[in-house]
Amino acid sequence: MLQYMPSEHLALPPGLGMQDVVLQLFKHRSIAEPVLVPAVAEPLLVMVLAGSAIVEERSMGGDWESAEVRVGDFYLTSTALPYEMRWRTRGGDSFEVMHLYLTHSLVDLAAHDVLGGQAATVSFLDVSGGRDELVHMLAEQLRLELVGQRDRSPLFARSLAQALTVHLIRTYRDPQATAQRSNALQAYKLRRVVNLMNERLAEDFSLSDLAEAAQLSDYHFSRLLKRATGLSPSLYFIRLRMARARQLLLETEHSVIDIGMEVGYSSPSHFSQVFRREVGVTPSAYRNSEQR
Repeated sequence: MLQYMPSEHLALPPGLGMQDVVLQLFKHRSIAEPVLVPAVAEPLLVMVLAGSAIVEERSMGGDWESAEVRVGDFYLTSTALPYEMRWRTRGGDSFEVMHLYLTHSLVDLAAHDVLGGQAATVSFLDVSGGRDELVHMLAEQLRLELVGQRDRSPLFARSLAQALTVHLIRTYRDPQATAQRSNALQAYKLRRVVNLMNERLAEDFSLSDLAEAAQLSDYHFSRLLKRATGLSPSLYFIRLRMARARQLLLETEHSVIDIGMEVGYSSPSHFSQVFRREVGVTPSAYRNSEQR
């Protein structure tokens, strides 16, 4: 998610880590341009920690749906399709959120405990701007244990994560969904591939190198990445290039030509053509409109 959020990623204490949960903290400012959020390979819980905002979401090509969120509200998703988001802060210039990724092993353990012999691959209902005091309490206690305690207890943190996951399965399990995890790229391989792509934005696209990093054939890698993100590897790579180009246009004074070269386009006209196709305006027009 770090490659997608145009926000400040808040530093976490050194040595923070859990086998079953990945935690990230973000400080968001208002954005008008939608952010493309990829499909998640693991269930994701997003909790509002501070501030409030109007958050809008839509499926690709769909209509915008909005919700006003405040401290304690949460989002839950395990969607197999990418979607778009944008937000406008209320009563201040930023709001803070926590992202919790729950591993499949943790979900499977909780599902077996709750469902017993009926346990199968669990998928969750999508929740946008929901409010659940138990979710809030458990997620906040998990955050405090991992971030606020000097003498962190992995046992206590794991117990909180298990309790949270059990409650999510009891309350927000989608009984109609039949998840097919084997049909999407695993989370750790997706992270490895995205990191490699970001390291090589200035280089030519290489499907074989990415497939090798994922330890898959070119064909199977392409198929599984598209199931996980909704995009082919080459288009995903282009979107990452354009995201980096937008960042450089807004945050630096580098020329459009230099920015194009930094994201792999030696021809200014080719860079402008791709940027306009993906963003809707030329690089120069984008920089000028966003700096007004």
